[in-house]
Amino acid sequence: MTGWLNGNLVSVVDGVAFGLLLFTIAVGLSLVFGMMDVLNLAHGTLYLAGAYVAYALSDGSLWGLVLALAAGALAGGAGGAALTFLTRPLARRGHLDQALLTLGITFIVADLLAAAFGGDVLPTDPPRALRGTVHLLGHAYPVYRLVFIGVAAGLALLVYLVFERSSLGALVRAAVADRDMVGALGVDVRKVLYGVFASGAALAAVGGVLGAPILGPGPGVDETVLVLSLVVVVVGGLGSVRGALAGALLIGQVQTLGVALLPEYAPFLLFGTMLIVLVVRPHGLVPSAVRA
Repeated sequence: MTGWLNGNLVSVVDGVAFGLLLFTIAVGLSLVFGMMDVLNLAHGTLYLAGAYVAYALSDGSLWGLVLALAAGALAGGAGGAALTFLTRPLARRGHLDQALLTLGITFIVADLLAAAFGGDVLPTDPPRALRGTVHLLGHAYPVYRLVFIGVAAGLALLVYLVFERSSLGALVRAAVADRDMVGALGVDVRKVLYGVFASGAALAAVGGVLGAPILGPGPGVDETVLVLSLVVVVVGGLGSVRGALAGALLIGQVQTLGVALLPEYAPFLLFGTMLIVLVVRPHGLVPSAVRA
């Protein structure tokens, strides 16, 4: 086992990085779907927009990355607010109408981004201070990916504390469980839940900024990200931050090791893992207490 781990250490660490990237993207989708009952198929486009922001503002400095993160978060939040407004009339019409609307938005925005940035995948370099490699137990590994793991882990902890351990998170869960009761207490439930939508969208765009050097912007990336995010949400459990993290880390390893060791079977491993989890735990690995 030790020999296998040593031989595949880079792939395993890559799986952690990819899993944390998937968490940053998918946790917003999980919260919006699980708490607001809105199926947002434009979520991958929010990641893609953030990745293009990183490409456009990248100047090789750490300040450029900070500026891109701020711009990506604002763009994602604005996109989430717009999607909230657009999907609101469909609240009582079911998921199919929501899916069709947000899918149409995806096509429109993807075409606009392709017209602005071209039809090729655009490699995005990390800041100069984070380039190069370090030795990780005898293996060369990119500095940026290690830094990304640390930043994404900190972001995951922050999201967990806000939604699972703060008074704001308690208010959100209460609004999901009994909107009428929370509304009777004088709380504007719509603002609370729409804030969740905007926050989830901002997280997806921030994931795009951070993930651009790993999974660069280009046509089709939004579709790949959306499919993987949906798998993470299903495997982890709707509306659960811990479930999104558990599902993302599992899918990150399955996807990375599958591509490295059994590339021809990687898609089967991905969806096979989802099938096994659903058979054993139909509500996901760590379902939300409100939704379960």
